Amino acid sequence: MSATRRRHGTRRARIARATAFALMALLAAPLAPPMTAASAAEAQTAEAAKSATAHEVTVAGERIFVDGKPFAVRGATGDGPLGELAALGATTVRTYGGDPGPVLDAAEAAGLKVIVGLWVGQPRNGADYGDPAFVARQLDEFRATVERYQDHPALLMWGIGNEVEVDLPAGGDGAVWPAIEQIAAMVKRADPAHPTMAVLAETGTDKVARLRAQAPSIDVLGLNSYGDALYTAPARARDQGWTGPIVITELGALGQWQAATTPWGAPFEPSSTQKAIQIRRYLKALGEQEAGTILFLWGQKQEVTPSWHSLRLAGGEWLEASEAMAGAWGGQTPGGNHAPRIAWLRVAGDPSAPFASWPADAPGSVRLNAVDPDGDPLTATWSVMAESTARGIGGDAEAVPPAFPKAIQAGGLDGATISPLPPGHYRIFVELRDGRGAGATANLPFELR
Repeated sequence: MSATRRRHGTRRARIARATAFALMALLAAPLAPPMTAASAAEAQTAEAAKSATAHEVTVAGERIFVDGKPFAVRGATGDGPLGELAALGATTVRTYGGDPGPVLDAAEAAGLKVIVGLWVGQPRNGADYGDPAFVARQLDEFRATVERYQDHPALLMWGIGNEVEVDLPAGGDGAVWPAIEQIAAMVKRADPAHPTMAVLAETGTDKVARLRAQAPSIDVLGLNSYGDALYTAPARARDQGWTGPIVITELGALGQWQAATTPWGAPFEPSSTQKAIQIRRYLKALGEQEAGTILFLWGQKQEVTPSWHSLRLAGGEWLEASEAMAGAWGGQTPGGNHAPRIAWLRVAGDPSAPFASWPADAPGSVRLNAVDPDGDPLTATWSVMAESTARGIGGDAEAVPPAFPKAIQAGGLDGATISPLPPGHYRIFVELRDGRGAGATANLPFELR
């Protein structure tokens, strides 16, 4: 009892009043039918179901707890097989928006938790937080989602938006932080049993500090970060005053905006082997800093190329990054298999050249050096596509560039020959498969003059 609480009368008077109130409540209440054995059993079943599905997720200091036990956030975002993800040692899958029901159910079956994303309208795409009708409609949609799924056993936390602050003019993000706070506060009122997380595109010079000051209802900081920036992302967030848990909500080996480019602006993409090497380093460093990690993307997506951020081939084969995840998280790849390794993909006759260039009326060749650690027989699939000119922001959808299936004159495990094509900018891709569900991929930009 609080020391400031007012005392009313003596103990005897308080008991008398309480008894009178109880009698009045009893007389006013409708008579309930006697509980039968069947209804008692139903009540017990309902209570058991409630206790089986109710998970309290809390935040204390820099850590997340599920039902009082420390919970390590590690996993991926994407539509790949969740059972396979869980076997790698993952605990979590992240969504961005839409109806989370199917993912929650699939995650529960796989033994995973879900960061359920609420897709907050982005001002760069026309969301107007000065429009009361838009704000109210968005809040109502989010409230309905929270109320529908707040008791789902796979729910870990609510992700409030994704890079809502991106691509705005200087000082143009003033409406973003109050909007995040308004949504997060509503979510916490509706569902106090699960934390809220806001996801930013890196830390910026003061973005974390502004979020912390203007959105106090946010419990967990999510950061989308790529390449060597990952080494320092948690520390940079701490330097801006963040004291709660940190989750790297998109982790990738290299962003296309970070990559070196050809003279015509085509970014160089690392091979799946090179990406896996980097991911191993990043997972180790982030684990030492106790930051959660969500890799991007457990599936396949066109973004500059069909393979840049994809952790799987279009046919569903997993890449060496899965081995990096399993190694960091104490899991295992399917059957303990190992993915093929690509030592290099080079221009024939000029092995030091990072790209190729030759006359349009002449054929060209590339050389490949690859092995399989298990000695599995490999198959190679070669393809040529036009260089993508789309440079989306924040993961915006991109069209797949045109393909030239007749451009491969000959292709095998040691390289390929490209037949003449019209002048322009292209990429040659190779995909390796071991016949046991694993693959590897690399590509090389080239121009025909």
